Amino acid sequence: MSADVILVLNAGSSSIKFALFDTTRKPVPREPFWSGKVDGITTPQATVTESGAPEQPLPLPAEQPYPAALQHIRSRVTARLGMHRLRAVAHRVVHGGTRYFAPVRVDAAVLADLRSYIPLAPLHQPYALEAIEALLNLHPDLPQFACFDTGFHRTMPRVEQMLPLSRSAWDQGLRRYGFHGLSYEYLSIALPEHHGDAARGRTLAAHLGSGASLCALQGLKSVATTMGFSALDGLMMGTRCGALDPGAVIYLMQVQKLSLEQVAHTLYHESGLLGVSGVSSDPRVLLQHEDDANVRDALALYVRRIVREAGALAAVLGGLDMLAFTAGIGEHNPVIRSRVCAGLAFLGVELDEAANTASAPVISSAASCVKVVVEPTNEEWIAAVEADTLM
Repeated sequence: MSADVILVLNAGSSSIKFALFDTTRKPVPREPFWSGKVDGITTPQATVTESGAPEQPLPLPAEQPYPAALQHIRSRVTARLGMHRLRAVAHRVVHGGTRYFAPVRVDAAVLADLRSYIPLAPLHQPYALEAIEALLNLHPDLPQFACFDTGFHRTMPRVEQMLPLSRSAWDQGLRRYGFHGLSYEYLSIALPEHHGDAARGRTLAAHLGSGASLCALQGLKSVATTMGFSALDGLMMGTRCGALDPGAVIYLMQVQKLSLEQVAHTLYHESGLLGVSGVSSDPRVLLQHEDDANVRDALALYVRRIVREAGALAAVLGGLDMLAFTAGIGEHNPVIRSRVCAGLAFLGVELDEAANTASAPVISSAASCVKVVVEPTNEEWIAAVEADTLM
């Protein structure tokens, strides 16, 4: 039987996730009927994974590998659609600036607006927009919707959005926006479903992946988060530095004579776990090399920054009822979870180590004052639902 479907594209700097959701069924099923991921786009080891199939190498040209990856996805989507009708494409777009918070249908004018926010999210924004533009050129009548990571944090109080700069900076759009909003929006739905009213209190959500942030939730709404004006702020990440004394940036430019472009490349691509360790941006790799002092430093700093920011957000919340781990590291790395929770023992966090090792839905002990949970995120479903609502 044929169905109306929505394609979701979640484009990053080196990977593109794609998923098809059956929107004939209501509510829209949370699991796509087909999905996949192209990974390592900018490397010679690019791969593609599809539902029910093992990972396969995907040779891409050294010149313009990203358009080639998009073309591969288009061909696979076309083959998979069969008799199904593609109603729309939904895109995760990291930054909507001061103008876009709710999902919006993208036309040439909206696309031009969104390009102006590329400097605020250079690891993600240009690639999502490249996918949108390619589809606009090929299929101008196919509805495309941008779903913004910044939108969920619109509920933060004004004091959390402000930066300690001149009033003119605020008027020009310099403020704390927050990111990973589609992930936190999903948690705001899934956590009360699985854990009841406990999730409606003082909840700290930890989205730990190659990019990472924390979000303080009160009544399932964002009241504070670690990422700010750009996706470079807050926690130490895979290759991003996170919060950094701006004097260090001035030093890099004045004393070490780095250009603006070199500083940006350093902070986005050569810092974080990779920069400190000199080995890898992946905690799984680093945990296998803890005999190396630089690796130990990197992991210790990574955990310390999470604990430090978690303590600050717990203070904003006035305490903590629930801690929820999500995203690649948060969902799948029990060692990092254990070290973070050990650092939060002063809040009454106590793990059940067996449950943590198994990545069980609840990993706190019965004696813990804070319920600690592991909740897989589902950004693609949120985007599909938002697009379906606008159709």
